Amino acid sequence: MSMQTFAQKALAKSAGLQNVSIGSTVDARPDRILSHDNTAAISTIFNQFGLENVLHPEKLVVTLDHAAPPPTPIHARNHAEIRKFVTRNNIEHFFEIGRGICHQVISEEALILPGQLIIGADSHTTHFGWLGAFGAGVGRTEIAALWATGELWLRVPNSISVKLTGQLKSGVTTKDLCLHLIGQVSSDGGLYASIEFSGESISQLSIDSRTVIPNMMAELGAKNAYLPPDKRVFEWLANKLKHRLSVEDIRKLAIYPDKGATYLEVIEIDLGKLEPQVAAPHQVDNVQPISVVAGKQVDQVFIGTCTNGRLEDIAIAAEILKGEKVATGTRMIIIPASSQILHSAVNLGYISILLEAGATLGTPGCGPCMGNHLGVPAAGETCLSTGNRNFRGRMGEPDAEIYLASPAVAAATALTGSITDPRSLEVS
Repeated sequence: MSMQTFAQKALAKSAGLQNVSIGSTVDARPDRILSHDNTAAISTIFNQFGLENVLHPEKLVVTLDHAAPPPTPIHARNHAEIRKFVTRNNIEHFFEIGRGICHQVISEEALILPGQLIIGADSHTTHFGWLGAFGAGVGRTEIAALWATGELWLRVPNSISVKLTGQLKSGVTTKDLCLHLIGQVSSDGGLYASIEFSGESISQLSIDSRTVIPNMMAELGAKNAYLPPDKRVFEWLANKLKHRLSVEDIRKLAIYPDKGATYLEVIEIDLGKLEPQVAAPHQVDNVQPISVVAGKQVDQVFIGTCTNGRLEDIAIAAEILKGEKVATGTRMIIIPASSQILHSAVNLGYISILLEAGATLGTPGCGPCMGNHLGVPAAGETCLSTGNRNFRGRMGEPDAEIYLASPAVAAATALTGSITDPRSLEVS
């Protein structure tokens, strides 16, 4: 038997097979099926099959997060339809407006575990690779088919190995790692690939910083992304599960690639050599070292999204802005990725610091990331965002410019009013 990548092992497991070949098609049976505000549209497709009730309601996770609270009557009607669907199908894992972004909520609720398969109607379902799970985004029709059958054909992807060495320096984050990699490989350089990270450096990364990595790999076109889970991940999950499963129980679920597995490409990155990175308009792979874009005037700074709306991100912003004020002429919007993060940020005093600095706080959810509400920029304005996409019109206005950067760069930029290297600031 040939040596297997993580992707091969995970998809073999989901299909009940011993091993699978790269390029083969498997009949995968996911452990979780994710949808959000698009659930109503999926339900319409599902009803066209002549069906009303899903086959495995216990596998479904539905969140209201992309336009929450609803900013228009159309969004409100959409949410109402989703609530009817949830009630009719007795879906246990339904999360109302304010609970947060689907990827963060599913993680916090420990609804997906190492070695499992989650299929979502969201391109950033790659997110769950931080848990050592296989997460893949698909279209609405595919999700409707999963509701009907519980199964979906998936092609086993090639894998790209990314080996991490060294340690991140002060002022540099895993967001900078991701932007650096995307700039190096290009936005389609990992098309339908499994991006599999390795290296002792991963064990040094916090939980919050790990979640950024597989989330951003969707911007390479990746089918999924993977970080090898370790004791820190197992303990985090056991705590979330209130110890219904032990650390050892969770560890046994983990899947690791074989030594000698075949990779399409091997990339090595020394974290210690990285500096803050910024993706300039209008492509996520238009990545520049911060020194190239520093000084660009910014109208709005947004810290949030499924990529960088976690407690660690808010803490970084609070540290930089403590006792300071957001620059005149610049707006700062903070939207935590979940209600749990919001509660923690309040209890730790981060929110008070940020509000006193002049920031605006939004309901946990996606906010302006995809241009629905809560911070859509105007034509001609420049927004620096901690999100994952900056293509033209992403935040609702095609004539606005979006720069992508880390929370540290975002907070430093809010302080000065122009794109600023956080390492240039003296933080008390």
